[in-house]
Amino acid sequence: MSWQEKLKDFENFLKFERNFSDNTLDAYSRDIRKLQAYAETDLGGISPAVISFDQLQEYLYQLSKQKFSERSQARWVSSIKAFFNFLLEEEIREDNPATLLEGPKLGLYLPDTLSFEDIERIITAIDKTTDLGRRNHCMIEVLYGCGLRVSELIDIKISNINFRENYLKIDGKGDKTRFVPIADYTARLIRDYIQEVRSQYKINKKHEDVLFLNSRGSAMSRVIVFIIIKELTQKAGISKRISPHTFRHSFATHLLQNGADLRYIQEMLGHSSITTTSVYTHLKTEELREVILNYHPRNKA
Repeated sequence: MSWQEKLKDFENFLKFERNFSDNTLDAYSRDIRKLQAYAETDLGGISPAVISFDQLQEYLYQLSKQKFSERSQARWVSSIKAFFNFLLEEEIREDNPATLLEGPKLGLYLPDTLSFEDIERIITAIDKTTDLGRRNHCMIEVLYGCGLRVSELIDIKISNINFRENYLKIDGKGDKTRFVPIADYTARLIRDYIQEVRSQYKINKKHEDVLFLNSRGSAMSRVIVFIIIKELTQKAGISKRISPHTFRHSFATHLLQNGADLRYIQEMLGHSSITTTSVYTHLKTEELREVILNYHPRNKA
């Protein structure tokens, strides 16, 4: 039994039975391929059927010395446990050697957010006199105005935009569909982009229904969106580490700050559990703490 064979079976299991998103599937696959490389180079080609707990623990120890983040280390443990649990269920093994593996204890993860002023600075940094600039402006406004994941942004179909009722139909993680309202301002930008910019492209037949296109008339990649945002934040003089997901976090945080109900935010973000969305209440708590520390008279003494 080879690593490659079992990894392929594992990938199919995650995709078709566990309904993992492509991004999560890629991350788990990369993690197991790293373990495979270690088994082949450092453990004499030992197969996944016989690798032991001690060998897995030593592998993680060696990785931890390379100063990867605690979140990466925690994901490695999750990936390895899932892989060997799959082998156990498939009766390739009679035990799961990863059961007792422990990852680093993670504190509460509070995502980076942008203030509304930061977002305005980024948008001001866009050269809106060019077609690409107008496209980028529209993309940023949709990211921030609708709280989308980058994968959802680049997959928006024109046929899924309802301009009469002003909402987007979004096919999110795990093939879950949700409907996200669009503000009048954002809807106007999208219409103008379609009519005045996108209509000028020579569009690839495969991508005729895709909203955001590159200069070759094809769908955009995640990487390009990351690069565009990185360049704009540098131009705007913002030193935070910003990604497309930062606009999603900012969308949720600003809604909460302005009084939106957490359940509605959960629905718009497409979170299956309110627990995932509740991280934003901690952001608000931190904000309230700063207010007390800065303005309460007892802290002036």
